[in-house]
Amino acid sequence: MDIDAFVATHQGAWWRLQQLTEKTRKVAQVAPDELDELVHLYQRGGANLAHARVEYAGDSALVNRLTLLVTDAHGVLYGQPDTEVRRGVTHFATITFPAAIYALRRYIGIAALLTCLPWAVFQIWLAVSPAAFDVVAPDAAAQQYIDQDFESYYSNQPAQNFATQVFLNNVRVGFLAFASGILLCVVTAVLLAFNGANIGIAGGLFTNVGQADKFWGLILPHGMLEMSAVIVAGAAGLRIGWAIIDPGDRSRANALTEEARRAGSVLVGLVVAFLLAALVEGFVTGRPWPTSLRIGIGVLVFTLFWGWTIRFAIRARRQGYENYTPDAPL
Repeated sequence: MDIDAFVATHQGAWWRLQQLTEKTRKVAQVAPDELDELVHLYQRGGANLAHARVEYAGDSALVNRLTLLVTDAHGVLYGQPDTEVRRGVTHFATITFPAAIYALRRYIGIAALLTCLPWAVFQIWLAVSPAAFDVVAPDAAAQQYIDQDFESYYSNQPAQNFATQVFLNNVRVGFLAFASGILLCVVTAVLLAFNGANIGIAGGLFTNVGQADKFWGLILPHGMLEMSAVIVAGAAGLRIGWAIIDPGDRSRANALTEEARRAGSVLVGLVVAFLLAALVEGFVTGRPWPTSLRIGIGVLVFTLFWGWTIRFAIRARRQGYENYTPDAPL
């Protein structure tokens, strides 16, 4: 059979295979008879492709066309694992993570207090007390830190390298705040307070010399999402620790297992927050752009991440997922 006759004989079947493939990809579910037809045409198309590769190898357009057609049909018919992955990611983003955040709401409040109270105390104390300022940083060191070191930290490396470094460090801090909760909350509480105190010290130094706007301009773009993510990681750790202290009517082992599953899901979701914060810190914070623009980008990223999470947390709660515990983190 010559190539024209071959194409004419099978053209209709190829067109129908393409039509069914596109339909199945769009609606994800077709009638059983159409699915059977798709399988049959896919098998015929595969046979046609094998024949074309042998008999009409010189016609690359025909072989490429059939290869694409058969590959697309194969992806639709046997791509269920990819579909399951997508469904798993969607389920995690719209139910598992938001529901776990909702369940942590009280612990998030405690973690935020443990972070923000030392922050406020140190920033206000250093801002108004010359003696405290002198103790924390001698004049020369303070001036170097305020005028150069703090700002250059965000711009003295290539953006992509700095963002990677920040991301890995944030994940490490978040994991440490989470995992140390098993030590009866104590280490997690200390880590949160230490983080808050460090930021408060930096802010107090800048405020004392009248450069608070410079401090906020450098800390807010990435810090809103970064610090909130650390606080939530700490909240997950506090919940694990409290489950050991007061397991309720559960055994301590069961309480620890249940809370670790939920808290582990939180940590997986926070990796996304740490990544976004690192990208902002690497590519936005140190840029010589107007402060309003840099902070605006930070507010946008913060609002997108937590707005999505809170929206679906409320929906998950209404749907009865308030105490949802996944079988295992995604």
